[in-house]
Amino acid sequence: MLEKISETFFRYPNRNAFCINREYYTYFNFAKLVSKIRNYIQSNLDSSEKLIGIIANPESDIETYGAIYGTLYSGHGYVPINQTNPINRNIEILKQTGIKTILCRRTNEKIKELAHKQSINIIEICLLPETHINIELPNVDENEIAYILFTSGSTGTPKGVPITRKNINSFIHAFYNLNLDINENDRFLQMFELTFDFSVVCYTIPLCLGACIYTVPTEGIKFANVFTTLEENEITFACMVPTVLNYLKPYFEEIKLNKMKYSLFCGEILYEDIARQWSVCTPNAKIINAYGPTEATVFCMTYIWDNKTSNKTFNGSLPIGKSMENMKAIVIDENLNKITNRTKGELCLSGKQLTDGYLNDLPQNRKSFFTIDHDDKVERFYRTGDLAYINDDSNFIFAGRLDNQIKIQGFRIELTEIEHFAREFTKGANVKAVSSVDKRGITQIHLFVENYSGNTEDIQSYLQTKVPGYMIPSSISILKAFPLNGNGKVDKDKLMSLSDKN
Repeated sequence: MLEKISETFFRYPNRNAFCINREYYTYFNFAKLVSKIRNYIQSNLDSSEKLIGIIANPESDIETYGAIYGTLYSGHGYVPINQTNPINRNIEILKQTGIKTILCRRTNEKIKELAHKQSINIIEICLLPETHINIELPNVDENEIAYILFTSGSTGTPKGVPITRKNINSFIHAFYNLNLDINENDRFLQMFELTFDFSVVCYTIPLCLGACIYTVPTEGIKFANVFTTLEENEITFACMVPTVLNYLKPYFEEIKLNKMKYSLFCGEILYEDIARQWSVCTPNAKIINAYGPTEATVFCMTYIWDNKTSNKTFNGSLPIGKSMENMKAIVIDENLNKITNRTKGELCLSGKQLTDGYLNDLPQNRKSFFTIDHDDKVERFYRTGDLAYINDDSNFIFAGRLDNQIKIQGFRIELTEIEHFAREFTKGANVKAVSSVDKRGITQIHLFVENYSGNTEDIQSYLQTKVPGYMIPSSISILKAFPLNGNGKVDKDKLMSLSDKN
């Protein structure tokens, strides 16, 4: 990755690398920023500090991106820290990683409090002196950590997912081998908070090409700003979570993004009906459904939606496709035996993008990873916790989460099935089904419908004609808008708290 980016620094010094809040930064400007951060780190930090914390500003300033690459070029790994997270969560991240130094644009009270509680050294990027440009490749082993992202843990303690330089380089290589028609003239959208792994593709691939990255302005309503950014800048490559489409849907008749070439979705289920509607807004774009957990470096499976053919769906959702180069996907049963027919099982992943394991968490690693012995090699697999099966076209079909399965009256239930029929009745409304256990220890299903003008009784009556009685929600609520987390995905924890009040 860094080799390709160094080439673009030399080849395209006067091209724009970033457009942040409508201000442009050339590759030359960015190379100077990266260099001064790199040179400071190499001159002032001990090489034993393998990891450096980076305050990932929700405002998405140029200094934050400079810190990422300045850290990588210095031979260190980085850990993005969202300062809007609860301070105890960020303290836990610092403890797990052993970070001694944090890079930030400028300090504020939250950063000072965090640094004080953990005795952390703060480096303010805006105060660093200008230096000569230094974008020579660092002498670092490919098995060294490039970055660590933290995901939620079932115990309430965040789980660290280390991604090595080998992992991210393998992703870049596999992405290139998708043979997409992109080059230095393309314009890429970056709408994600930097602790979300989908952001990585948005700030690596464009820089490898010499293209420009357009971030979403922070003032005003985020999803309105996404539309404005797409339209005003004639974005040609957009990575988004499917939830964005639910917010743009009321404006679909007004949206015409003729310059868009690729519209890529990841992180949530992409339904076929809304993909078809979106294709009218992006008539010249290929719509790609991508799949991959943080543990497999951004994404590792892709499916290109085709509006000219019948796409084989499951409960209305599009396939997640086939594995990218140097990755392998299989479906297993509860005894870890490989399933080759259309039977559902747990989706497991293997290959060069796969993390070496969770940070300092041997029990979780034993639970989440396993090996399959062959005559000539041993393959190591990650258990995603996702249900899947392989269809007749050899495409993998996502069929829900294992932990999205619940049992009522001894019957195993997939909440996505309830969501499917609710969407069918409401003609594509955004819906989420969650479960909770009441004071009697009885599992209850709660269905939430977003911005729907009908009444809940009609939804209930329709579901009674489609699913068994034990699958009928005990409550159906209509919300003006679903609560979202920092990455634009539906916040299921907040929905759960709402269900507890019903």
